[in-house]
Formats: sequence, structure tokens, C-alpha cells
Amino acid sequence: MTKQAAVSVETAKKAPVLPDAQTVTSVTHYTDRLFSFRVTRPQSLRFRSGEFVMIGLLGETGKPLLRAYSIASPSWDDELEFYSIKVQDGPLTSRLQHIKVGDQVIVRPKPVGTLVLDALLPAKRIYFIATGTGIAPFASLIRDPDLYERYEEVILIHTCRQVAELKYGADLVKALKDDPLIGEFAEKLTYYPTTTREKSPKMGRVTSLIEDGTLFKDLGLPALNPETDRVMICGSMGLNLDVKEICEAAGLTEGSNSKPAEFVLEKAFVG
Repeated sequence: MTKQAAVSVETAKKAPVLPDAQTVTSVTHYTDRLFSFRVTRPQSLRFRSGEFVMIGLLGETGKPLLRAYSIASPSWDDELEFYSIKVQDGPLTSRLQHIKVGDQVIVRPKPVGTLVLDALLPAKRIYFIATGTGIAPFASLIRDPDLYERYEEVILIHTCRQVAELKYGADLVKALKDDPLIGEFAEKLTYYPTTTREKSPKMGRVTSLIEDGTLFKDLGLPALNPETDRVMICGSMGLNLDVKEICEAAGLTEGSNSKPAEFVLEKAFVG
């Protein structure tokens, strides 16, 4: 961070002008459709890795324009990280994509969500199945030591249209081995990226790869089994419902915070 940026961040911290305002500390653009950013963390915010919060900006009417965003940083992080699409005519993301270090973003410190470890019963392995920015809650979970205490094997499956759209997740996984908290557990994580349009080492829709057995053959693992496997799903509504059907056909039951079971899916979307 430059000295000028650091000064602007410090100034914004001292004089917030928005309700629940937090200051942008970094922004990274991956493609013309994807970017991530980090903001200061509200002192009152306590969350479980995998949960989401409402964030946004002031709209033209002066009222907050908010959307649900999964927190991509782990629960122990001093800052909050978010991973977002850029929708050129989207009410929020059309503006959010232009934020810079020192700007302010509204963060409502009331986390919720179903993609938390407590919503699943104990098991041997866990599958994280994501498309696009649906990897965000799993970016939080794979950096949480508690995940590796609960599971012997962690499989992160991320499907995007193009190779460049996989970079955010690939960079996170690559950095895990040097993470002071997670490094010793990094060997428990298997990363399985796929593309649906641009040619890559592994192509195909994740639902097809599961249904025809390719996924399990590639990983050297048996098919889904409610006795040994747990699944978290986060992507488009279509993906969520399709993978839900696959899980149920394999004998897995949908869980929740109040009634843990074998799989869970996220139901919040950004626009």
C-alpha cells in the first residue's frame, strides 16, 4: 500500500460518513467480470467462517443499497474480504466495481448463512462445490483451522467459464502451504478446478462430472456416501438445485443450523 493510500485509509477510519461504514484497504481486479476487495472489520462483528453479511453503498436517493455477500476471509482475520462479480447494469455492482483504497463501504455486522461447519454432522471428508463467485464462503472455510480438525479430506471443486476466472481460488490454494495457521494441514486439501468454455486440463460442468463418475475417478475416491461424505454447495440457483438432487439421490439429507445433516447450500445472491 502506498503512503498516500495508507493516509487516506487512516483518515477514513477516523471520520466515517456512512452508517456502518468500513474503509476499503485493498482492491484486486481479476477479469472484466471479477474482483475482490478488503475492508476494515467492525469491532462488534463476530462470525463463523462461511457466513454472509449485507454490504453496499448509498444509493442515489441517499438510502443504503445493500446485497448479501459471503465473507471470503476466515473468522480470525482482522479485515473482511469479499469476492464479487461486475454487473454493468447491476444496481450495486455497477458502482461497487469502481471502489478504491480509502473509499467507504457499508457493512451490516449481522452475519447469517447455512454454509457453516456446525450445520453438518461429523464425517471423513467434505466437498465444497462452487461456481464463479460462489467460491467466496469456501475461501473463508479453507483458511479456518477448525475445518481440518473436523475432516480428514477436503475437496474444493470450482467451476468457471474461463481459466482466468479460476485465478482467485487458485491463488488462495497455492498460498495455503505458507499460511502460518493452515500450512500444516494444506495436504488435506485437494483442489479440483474445471472450465466450461475455455480449454483447460479439466473441462465440464461439475454436475456432469459427478453424474458420470469422472470426478470420483479423477480423485481416486468412491461415490458420495452419507456415512463418509458431507457437501456444501454455492453457485447459481440452477447449480444449487441440480447438486441438491444429486446429493439426495445419493442418500444425503439437507442440513441446517438447527438440524445438522449431510449437505447444505447457500441461498443468497448478489446483483
